[in-house]
This record gives sequence, structure tokens and C-alpha cells, in this order.
Amino acid sequence: MRVSLSSSFRVGNDVEASLDVQAETIAQMMEYLAEKFPNLRDVLQTDVAVSIDGQIFRDDWTQTIPSGAEVYLIPRIEGG
Repeated sequence: MRVSLSSSFRVGNDVEASLDVQAETIAQMMEYLAEKFPNLRDVLQTDVAVSIDGQIFRDDWTQTIPSGAEVYLIPRIEGG
């Protein structure tokens, strides 16, 4: 799958705007990214939301990522 990353994750981290990831779930994708970019590990654990085909996931990392889905990592926004 192709994952697009918000510019806030790329600045100063030498990370491409989008990259190919082999994963079936959000958790697997996050682990892959944390291994590939160790300096992003803390951010990926707390400060990120994932958009899959326009639906935002903030806490359910067990979510399966469908084949061909549009996947974006975006900054997590807290609110009430």
C-alpha cells in the first residue's frame, strides 16, 4: 500500500511524502514506520491519526487496511 505523510512528520526527519508499506493493519503499518524511522517512534505512538479512505482512526490500530485504500498519516488533533 502507499502511505502519504503530512508535512509535519517529514520536516527535519528525511522522510518522503509517500512511501510503500507492507501491512494489513494500522498497528503493523505503525510498527513498520517506527522501525524504518526510529526518530518518529514517539510521535507515531501519541501524536498521529490515520485516514483510510477518508475515515479517521485515532485509537483503533487493529483496523484492517483494505487493498488499494488511500492512507494518510496526519497530526492528531485533540478537542472536546
